[in-house]
Amino acid sequence: MRAFGFMIVTILLAFAAFAALAGPARAQDASSQPGPHLRISLIAESDSPKAGSDVAIALDTTPQPGWHGYWQNPGDAGFPAKLDWTLPTGVTVGEVAYPAPQRLLIANLMNYVFEQPYAPIARLKVPAGLAVGTPLPIKLHMAYLVCTTQLCVPEQGDFAITLTVGDGAIDPAQRATFDAWRQALPKPIGSPATYQAANGQMRIAVPYPASAKGDGAYFYPVSRNVIDYAAPQVVRRDGDRLIIMTGGKGGGTIVGVLSVDGRALAVTASPGTVAAGTASGSDWSAVLFAFAGAVLGGLILNVMPCVFPILSLKALSLARAGGDERGARHEALAYTGGAVATCLALGATILALRAGGSAVGWAFQLQDPRVVILLLLLTVGIALNLAGAFELPVPRFAGSAGGASGAFATGALAAFVATPCAGPFMGVALGAALVLPWPAALAVFGGLGLGLALPFLLLGYIPALRKRLPRPGAWMENLRRILSIPMWLTAVALAWVLGKEAGVDAMGLSLLVALGFAIVLWAAGRRQARGRGFGVPAVVILLAIAVSGVWLIQHRPAQAATSTAEANAFSEAKLAALRAQGRPVFVYFTADWCVACKVNERVAIDTDRVQAAFRAKNIAVLVGDWTNGDPVLGRFIESHNRAGVPLYLYYSPGDAAPTVLPQVLTPLMLEEL
Repeated sequence: MRAFGFMIVTILLAFAAFAALAGPARAQDASSQPGPHLRISLIAESDSPKAGSDVAIALDTTPQPGWHGYWQNPGDAGFPAKLDWTLPTGVTVGEVAYPAPQRLLIANLMNYVFEQPYAPIARLKVPAGLAVGTPLPIKLHMAYLVCTTQLCVPEQGDFAITLTVGDGAIDPAQRATFDAWRQALPKPIGSPATYQAANGQMRIAVPYPASAKGDGAYFYPVSRNVIDYAAPQVVRRDGDRLIIMTGGKGGGTIVGVLSVDGRALAVTASPGTVAAGTASGSDWSAVLFAFAGAVLGGLILNVMPCVFPILSLKALSLARAGGDERGARHEALAYTGGAVATCLALGATILALRAGGSAVGWAFQLQDPRVVILLLLLTVGIALNLAGAFELPVPRFAGSAGGASGAFATGALAAFVATPCAGPFMGVALGAALVLPWPAALAVFGGLGLGLALPFLLLGYIPALRKRLPRPGAWMENLRRILSIPMWLTAVALAWVLGKEAGVDAMGLSLLVALGFAIVLWAAGRRQARGRGFGVPAVVILLAIAVSGVWLIQHRPAQAATSTAEANAFSEAKLAALRAQGRPVFVYFTADWCVACKVNERVAIDTDRVQAAFRAKNIAVLVGDWTNGDPVLGRFIESHNRAGVPLYLYYSPGDAAPTVLPQVLTPLMLEEL
């Protein structure tokens, strides 16, 4: 993260240096100048162009290993090369044509770069009527940015060649070299393309023969800030068209380059209606990328305070089981089934609600205080169980099934209580589900459950891992009581969330309901201590308390929460007004039930150093509070290809699109904005 922050600040400094680099061109006799990180040569296809004709002129560029230059649209970061020509009277030069770039994704920022040798080409127009032998001195001053994955450096160069008006002869070797360079340039596709953008999602229909494979299709926008550069691109086939599905807002005519089947095609797309098309083989790359991110994000959720105690107890239950291989595998599969089933159910609900027009995202259920109070009671029950106040009653069918039913319920519980969290990798993965077809989107949600269950699944199927677990003993009871502490902290956090959503009175009521719930559990535990069962009356009373708590809680709109005195409630109108004043703006979207959000606010955003840096740079701060599921905020979050919070955006003056910051912030990263 420190390296990423340094890269960002270097790029911003490079913008400041750009004006100094782009001064008047200076004459130089050499046609090439080796820079420290890019070697660039100015080469003409013919040294003796004919009067009244065109001549191709190329910038033969070779990056130093580990460094890269930027395409004409650099993507989320960087800037394109600035060319300042000095030409003889009457000589003109056209736009520079670039080959298709490579993609470089760094910390959720998509960059369009060149890491291998490349040669942009321009056409030089020689005026008619010039006498043979007339010299044509061509000078170029070039300012550009060159970067590694951790460092960016602004560079400049002066280049000069002298052509002589002649018969236009071209050396065969020179022609072959230019033909190879021209082969890499985008070719006109010959037919217009169409795009449709709505709710932050975009479909681009590009004419492409049905007989062609369509392998590796990817759309690079030349037009700025019309698509979400880092959003996955899903490609589908619709007869003689390729449909590229991604995030974006569009706007007017879009110019871009389609890289497909090893070649580049120049595309011009106008607004229109685009059908979704049918699945293409290239869907798999986006689906697998999102699935892998979801698995990794789910794995990280296991260290959260509300999930770690559950995982730890299940791991210790395997230690108690000894060498029962069959039972261990059954429990691991059941636990995984519960986690995956819960994530699939939540994902299906999210997709269904979104299809109905609701702007909901991950952990949407926590926007309802009635769900929060149920989760609060559940957390209190788990904490009391861990503390030894009572033992969970095990139905006969669960006991006869070798603990599989209990393991399934535990996996489902772990997935449900993990919903307030959105750690690294989850944001991009769940955001991809917004543009994927529903079967693939469900696979992403299933991957989240699989990642959550993965540690226990490995313990169940790898005996060597179980052998590393400590031997059972009296210490396990002490550990169990210690693990109740993070569950109590989770209960406190949920009570606070309820107060933010529905007011202090509702929070007090929820605490009274939780107290009654705890008393009944304690009484049932005392009954168990005397050798008797949990008791049907206790179950009935607990259900009555839960239903009553849900009925009594009244949903009240929460006031927009701000974590700093200088932060203002977000609105698109306020954002537009600040940007019109030329101020840089830092916008973050949070929710009281989002653990990752609150951690970032405490350790990064609300620190004195960061706030002082914001004041020194006159950075405005806007806060979008999504605690109660404001649909306006939901649609704005969705437009940035995210399924939930946290979301951090930085708007630099002069840039139409914001920089999307990572989901894990550091003070240094924010100070260097």
